[in-house]
Amino acid sequence: MAQDFLPGMESSAISVLKRAVELDQSSRFQESLVCYQEGIQLLLDVLKAVKDDSKKVHYREKIKGYMGRAEQIKDHVNKLKEEGKYHEQIKITGNSTGFSYESLFKPYIRDGLTEVWVEDPYIRHVHQLYNFLRFCEMLLKGPCKVKTIHLLTSKDEDSSSQQAIALVEIKQSMQSQNVFLDIQYSSTIHDREIRFNNGWIIKIGRGLDYFKKPKGRFSIGYCDYDLRECHETTVDIFHTKHTKTT
Repeated sequence: MAQDFLPGMESSAISVLKRAVELDQSSRFQESLVCYQEGIQLLLDVLKAVKDDSKKVHYREKIKGYMGRAEQIKDHVNKLKEEGKYHEQIKITGNSTGFSYESLFKPYIRDGLTEVWVEDPYIRHVHQLYNFLRFCEMLLKGPCKVKTIHLLTSKDEDSSSQQAIALVEIKQSMQSQNVFLDIQYSSTIHDREIRFNNGWIIKIGRGLDYFKKPKGRFSIGYCDYDLRECHETTVDIFHTKHTKTT
C-alpha cells in the first residue's frame, strides 16, 4: 500500500524542499528552516517506503545534506538572536498571493509563545475586525499556548460603528477558549507592530490589513487568505532578548 502513495510522497517532499532552498537563497532563514524540517520529515517517510537499495542510498544522502544545511541555519539564527541582531525583511508585491496569516507567522508562533501585543490603528471597519479575528484564530490553532492577547488600536468615533460591539464579542469568544483579550484605545497611535513574548517582533507596513477586497463573495480567495491577492507592503521581522512585559 505504501508503494501506491510513494510518487505523491516524493512529489510533496520535493516541493517543500524546493521552497526551503528558495527561502534560504532569499535569506528568509526562519521560514526556510521550517520548510527544511517539514521536507526532511517527508523524505524520511519516503525512505521508509522505498524498497530499491540504490534509491535508499540516494535519499539518505539527500536527507544528510538537507539536515546539515538546516543545522547551519539554526545555528546562524540562534547566534543572531543571542546578539540581538536578527533582522529579516519580506516584500509582498501587489496582487501576490500565498501570504495568509498562517503562512506569514507560522515560523514565529513557537518557542513558548504565551502572550501577544498587537498595535494597529486600523482595527475599526468590518473587514479589519474580521482580519483581527482571523489573526486570533491563527494563534489558537498554532502549536503555542497563547493565554493573553493585547490589542491597542484607535477608536472609531462613528456612532454607527460596529467596532466596540465586535471587539467585545471577540473578547467573550476568546474567553471561552481560556484566552484573555485586553483591549485598549489610543488617539495618537500610528505605528503598526506585533510583538510576541518569545522575542519575535513583526512590523507590517499596512498592519493586518494587507489583503485586497475579494472580487465577490463566491470568488477564490474569499475564504482562504492564502489565495487572496495582497496590497504591496513590507514585513520587517526582528528578534530581541528583551521582550515587552507591560
